[in-house]
Amino acid sequence: MPVVVFETHATSIDNEAGLASGWFDIGLSPRGEQQARELGERRRRDDYAAVYCSDLARAVRTAEIAFGGRGIPIVRDARLRECDYGALTRQPAADIEAMRARCIAEPFPGGESYQQCVARVSAWLADASAAHAGGDVLVIGHRATFYALEHLLCRLPLEHVIAAPWCWRPGWTYRASQDSKAE
Repeated sequence: MPVVVFETHATSIDNEAGLASGWFDIGLSPRGEQQARELGERRRRDDYAAVYCSDLARAVRTAEIAFGGRGIPIVRDARLRECDYGALTRQPAADIEAMRARCIAEPFPGGESYQQCVARVSAWLADASAAHAGGDVLVIGHRATFYALEHLLCRLPLEHVIAAPWCWRPGWTYRASQDSKAE
């Protein structure tokens, strides 16, 4: 797979409420549905072998609105999920921000660590690379998905990726290589 394009899911109901959803399956807000339409418009000329998305409703719905009806396979994959925040699921997003750096190797209470997220995304990347050796793919995921791709494909230390200020933008483009594996 020559290129991986990453897009975040559109705004969810929890995003608007300032809550960290983690694995909680929450839908898009009306604003998020509009953002998903805008994503489809922004990417209307792009040709992808597949669109992969987390299996959580906010990512699936973003993919369906943006790419449904274009004839591009939309593949749901749980390995692209957000980090499992465990006991902090649906707590204020500020609580997650305060703990991110501590949860690189140590899981969130009752949840998972960012290293575990990277392992999930690394396994997905290996499978998707084998399935789409000659074609580009688009991924709709979460911040944990983004952190993993930055670490795996840009070779940035995970602690630096997580510590960097988060700033949304209209997609990130990565060149995938056969040796893109977690270190």
